[in-house]
Amino acid sequence: MKPSHASFILSVVPVWALPAPQASPSDVNNQPGPPGSSGSLRGSEALLGYSSSENVPKEPSTEIPPEDFELAPGQSENENLGLYIDLTNVKNPQPIRGGTTAPTDPGPRTEAYDRLNSDLFIPPGTDEGDVSNAKWPFGLSHNRHGLAGAGWARQQNVDQLPIATAMAGVNMRLSPNAYRELHWHKASEWALMLNGSVRIEAVNEDGQTFVDDVTAGDVWFFPAGVPHSIQAFENGCEFLLVFDDGSFSEDETFLVSELMERNPETVVAKNFRTSVETFSKLPDGQLWIFPGTPPPEDIEQQNVTGPAGVIPKTQSYSFHFSEQQPYTVPGGSIKVLDPETFPIASDFSTALITVEPGAMREMHWHTTSDEWTYFLQGSARLTVYQAPASSRTFDFTAGDVGYVPVPNAHYLENTGNETLIFLEVLQAKRYSDISVNQWLGLTPRQIVKDHLNVDDAFVDTLPKVKPIVVPGNPDMTTTNFTGSPL
Repeated sequence: MKPSHASFILSVVPVWALPAPQASPSDVNNQPGPPGSSGSLRGSEALLGYSSSENVPKEPSTEIPPEDFELAPGQSENENLGLYIDLTNVKNPQPIRGGTTAPTDPGPRTEAYDRLNSDLFIPPGTDEGDVSNAKWPFGLSHNRHGLAGAGWARQQNVDQLPIATAMAGVNMRLSPNAYRELHWHKASEWALMLNGSVRIEAVNEDGQTFVDDVTAGDVWFFPAGVPHSIQAFENGCEFLLVFDDGSFSEDETFLVSELMERNPETVVAKNFRTSVETFSKLPDGQLWIFPGTPPPEDIEQQNVTGPAGVIPKTQSYSFHFSEQQPYTVPGGSIKVLDPETFPIASDFSTALITVEPGAMREMHWHTTSDEWTYFLQGSARLTVYQAPASSRTFDFTAGDVGYVPVPNAHYLENTGNETLIFLEVLQAKRYSDISVNQWLGLTPRQIVKDHLNVDDAFVDTLPKVKPIVVPGNPDMTTTNFTGSPL
């Protein structure tokens, strides 16, 4: 008899419908391990929750006894004084402020972080509320290396410092004669030479050309979309780049090598009216940072011009900031570079500031721009005041980036024994700030007294001009700064 369709289906169901045998949890947990292994991966159910057989130890104490640590100068003083606590040479530093024995930190911990960030480890009593992180050390950024030891670059953007939405930074090194290959960006590029010398070159949308040699302390600026190249001289170089977009990534730069490689070969040949064979030796992949041949000593040999000529001097892409003399004030100095003297950088206003030991960049805020700060030398601390009642204090050393959103108030105090040097960068048509000293000095006396409960003697000391930097005492435990009016 010929089998029916239904009987055929029934006959095969057991073959394909029955589930395969499944291992029990105990089988999975007790699989054999590698040679030499012992014990069990997991504990027993008997360890869940309370048990009358528990014997929770009360000894030894987790408190660190006073004989096992040292206090830094000022650490036992009133916490609201907010004295800077230098933990550099203190044995087993502890997070004590305003006392002598507690609280302590038994660990685990990395003391180097605590020593570098004492105002986070032992915050002033005046710190309050929640303030976003305002610090990023370039030393914690991934360092991408160029070809054949030609250099490196590391960056800070919103991935590293989420609060820094308006600006991003790149720290780049070029070995002797190395190139940062021909490229352009979606964002505008402002640069400060940190050391060494380079030759920079660019062509704008009108076909005007630019070439210049810049050295440590000088500045360049390339508007978004303008192609340019950078080549180190035989002494090599390092420089700082600041971009007007907090999400900028150095890894998303437009490169001439990729431009050629990512278009059809026939299209490239047609564009240049040549044969595809012309480009048979194009590099495989991007050059980015790569070794080069020495640039000619005579810059005129690389001064290529077309019918449009060179970029007018008033729109120059470089500014020899190293030759600008600083404006000095008691306790430090300042050099301002903004569109009033560097017109092409129409939205970058900067100040290079020095602060002597014990002095500080006065309390201030900016009215139209966030502040991106880079520390070139020394050590400092900065407290960010955020409305209505929050503040947090951060510590900085050379190579760190700081960021303060507009219009949060802040200061920068030199906490070390050498001159502090830092760069303030604003996205503004003109460098400016509100000085707390000047603001109160230009406010009617009765209003200041009613608000702060101070006497006439104090009001008499308030300046009507911006001090910019206020002098202090290198002894960081000082609490009386009475002296000549500012």
